[in-house]
Amino acid sequence: MNKPSKYQWFILILAALTGAFVIGAPATSLAVLFKEISSDLHLNLVQMGLIWSIGSLLAILSSPLSGALDDRFGPKRVMISGIILVSLTAGMRGLATGFSSLLLIIVVVGGLVPLVTTSSYKISGIWFPHGQLGLANGVLAMGMAFGALLGALLSATVLSPALGGWRHVLFFYAALAVLFCIPWLFTPSAPAAAKPGTAELVTVPMRQALTRIVKLKNVWLLGITFLGIAGCVQGIAGYLPFYLRGLGWSGASADGALSFLNAMSMILILPIMFWTDRLRTRKWLLVAMVITIAMGTGLLSITDGLAAWGAIALVGMVRDGSTAVLITMVIETDGVGPVYAGTATGFVMFFFFAGNLLAPPIGNQLAEISSGTPFLFWGGLAALGIVSLLFAKSSRAENAPPGFRGIPEAIELP
Repeated sequence: MNKPSKYQWFILILAALTGAFVIGAPATSLAVLFKEISSDLHLNLVQMGLIWSIGSLLAILSSPLSGALDDRFGPKRVMISGIILVSLTAGMRGLATGFSSLLLIIVVVGGLVPLVTTSSYKISGIWFPHGQLGLANGVLAMGMAFGALLGALLSATVLSPALGGWRHVLFFYAALAVLFCIPWLFTPSAPAAAKPGTAELVTVPMRQALTRIVKLKNVWLLGITFLGIAGCVQGIAGYLPFYLRGLGWSGASADGALSFLNAMSMILILPIMFWTDRLRTRKWLLVAMVITIAMGTGLLSITDGLAAWGAIALVGMVRDGSTAVLITMVIETDGVGPVYAGTATGFVMFFFFAGNLLAPPIGNQLAEISSGTPFLFWGGLAALGIVSLLFAKSSRAENAPPGFRGIPEAIELP
């Protein structure tokens, strides 16, 4: 049996922190900075919903391509390129002069984000065995939740006053994020690359990888489930602070509710993924988690006060855990494995970003009926994910052969 590489946990933590500070914190900061941004740029509620979701427009197309790039050139190269491109373009949001310019910049940023996200899950797939894959993906999701928590907690109440406004907050995040390409330059690209006399992991042509993945029914079903989860939680994240302020909550309490949602997710993600690696099947746990999201979302439409905190807790406690379980199921699908992990992850991210794009503006538009109606729509999207998941095949961590580390056997060099 192969011994664990001394690099694997360091690389996993680095990937998690990269997700936190390159994607998580800069993205979530917009939700709590919208009050400043809307006042400065004269945006209405529907425009803010579009700003919150439009980043997924190009990502819908770039996600499968990003995953195929990982499988063709290796995730390390794609990761470094993605960090630089995402950081620099995200910082340009602080230069926006109006709705149109901000919208355009966020579209470009969104199209580049999959370069980082698909690389992270590809790295997890090649460095960790199936028996630890769920936990590894949980650490990645925890990193995103940690970044989202910091972005929601600090951006409007601490960083904006200290740095002189929302524009400087976005510049700060960009400068911090670009620094993460430095440690990636000194990491091995795969376990095989850390051993003398061996080559790096097997790569496959992009066309071959894409053709293989699009033929897998299970990946499509999991993708539809991902659309439901993503659309639901993305809609909530962008709308919740405004909704709670409309109910009379103070600004600190409304922003704190979003921070609480992110904190619940971050605290529970690792116990959930540690447990799922020890179950015979991941599917039914994921079904229960998506049901919990749908219930919590629906309750937000009719509750206030302590009951609203309870509904937020229901969504938060399984938000990122459900994503980590789903990605793990994708990688463990028959016909995927570590060789095609990047392409498969990128393919389901297509559905993820489609949900992110469509759900917030549609839900925000429904607020004209009543302030609670958007939550009913987003809860319905989660229910759609449940239906699709019921037809998907189960994923079992023990299906891998003994000693399998999640990578093809290293190719000996002459």
